Amino acid sequence: MKNYKFKKELSSIILTIIFMLVYYFFMLPPINLTSPVFWFSVIVTIIFYISVSGIGNLSGYGSFDQKGNFYRNPSYRVNNKLGYILGFTGVLIILLFLINLIYSPIFNSKAYANRIKVTEGGVFTDDVKPVDFKKLALLDKNSSEKLGDRVMGQLPELVSQFDVSSIYTQINYKEKIERVTPLEYADIFKYFTNRKEGIKGYIKVDSVTGESSLQKFSKGMKYVPSAILHEDLLRKLRFSYPGDIFGDITFEINDEGNPYWIVPVLKYKGIGLRKEVSHLIIFNPIDGKSKKYQTSKVPDWVDHVFSSELITEQINDWGKYKNGFLNSIFGQKGVVATTEGYNYLVMNNDVYMTTGITSAVSDESNVGFILTNLRTKETNFYEVPGAEEYSAMESAKGQVQQMNYTATFPILINLNNKPTYIISLKDKAGLVKMYAFVDLVDYQKVTVTDSSKGIEFAAKNYLGNAIDETKEKNSKTIEIKSITNLMIDGDTYFYIIDKDNNKYKVGLKVNENILPFVKINDKLKIAFSKHEINEIISIENP
Repeated sequence: MKNYKFKKELSSIILTIIFMLVYYFFMLPPINLTSPVFWFSVIVTIIFYISVSGIGNLSGYGSFDQKGNFYRNPSYRVNNKLGYILGFTGVLIILLFLINLIYSPIFNSKAYANRIKVTEGGVFTDDVKPVDFKKLALLDKNSSEKLGDRVMGQLPELVSQFDVSSIYTQINYKEKIERVTPLEYADIFKYFTNRKEGIKGYIKVDSVTGESSLQKFSKGMKYVPSAILHEDLLRKLRFSYPGDIFGDITFEINDEGNPYWIVPVLKYKGIGLRKEVSHLIIFNPIDGKSKKYQTSKVPDWVDHVFSSELITEQINDWGKYKNGFLNSIFGQKGVVATTEGYNYLVMNNDVYMTTGITSAVSDESNVGFILTNLRTKETNFYEVPGAEEYSAMESAKGQVQQMNYTATFPILINLNNKPTYIISLKDKAGLVKMYAFVDLVDYQKVTVTDSSKGIEFAAKNYLGNAIDETKEKNSKTIEIKSITNLMIDGDTYFYIIDKDNNKYKVGLKVNENILPFVKINDKLKIAFSKHEINEIISIENP
């Protein structure tokens, strides 16, 4: 009898070990005591052992009669081993809960607030150079995906074997703003067909011009997320770094155009609390070699050490807990949070995340905005009260509401030494049809311009000194017969009739030094484009 119990116990242990190995191979949990996934795996293993060992068998506990009434068997006794295991598991769960309680914001609000160093008091126009439209990432991720799919559609020999990954990482590549994304195996059968040569290309999209291309190389990428078994990227990383907790993996290229996976290594306080990036793994998908770097010593070509989601989480903790835990719940003095969205600026050879900061009481305005370097985590807060991004987006769509365009998340730029939102308005096909400029402080001040005229013309149109090269221009001197002015959407327009009964329209911004003082019988030298009501483009005294 004892020999039978020993064999059963041994077989249960062997089965559990086999289960652990299979579970580890497929689920790839980190062997790290601070990882919630590790402890979940421990509990799953305990449940499996209880099941295969039979100690959790409840047969004989009781039975139902024909009427459905349950009767407990008074002679049934719970297996002592099951009681010990359940007791141990219960104590373990309570212990984990107590550890996280100790590390929670209740007792460590300052530590949560200090997860990220936020420099306040900066001047936006001092830190951010006036916008260079030749280096402005006007294409968002969605538009880049459409361009990338178009490239693949033109290559029938590839589109049948590979798909385009949805990663599309925003990078600074040789002072050009690009999005890059790898190809991936179309399905498991295409993996076995092509695995010998690997994936020999990635898509690159210029975020300024929209120029997109497939970049090919001689040796294919072996270690990718769409591969299986030992060539699966995550499995290769796990077996190389069994104790590391991996963050959001991105795809980047170095200055020579070679592909790499950028893998943040995370550390926690307690169990899954106060997440931070401790190291960075740069992984070569072609040969499977990798190297771990401290966050302060990564190569300059790497743009994404800290993910935008992590930065957003840490900024929210800074805004919530900087005045203590109790204040975050009751008084909420000075409590702020990020808006639900972010965008990128590329400057100083780095990629920056920008997002608005709004008060704890949700409204349609921001108290300022954040600018964070995603490579160094250097973060600045600019206290400039203004429109919340979604209010600006609605304001832009409202200018052409009959078109039912969708608005992209705003890019914050320095235009004419003023922080200004630029928004692309897209049709149902995802094509950019118009550019909208929105004043950060007064989001009712909006100007939308047809995208076919170009972004620089759209900016000049917003500033009031645009000259439309596509329109026929005429010049002459007129004598004013009548002049009236109207306020439209916050802008002043003058309507003029000359002595020949020709009608003209001109915005105040065309010449603020002359128009307010013009009166009947005055003569003006104008340039205009012909319409039913002629549009004055420039104006000066004769």
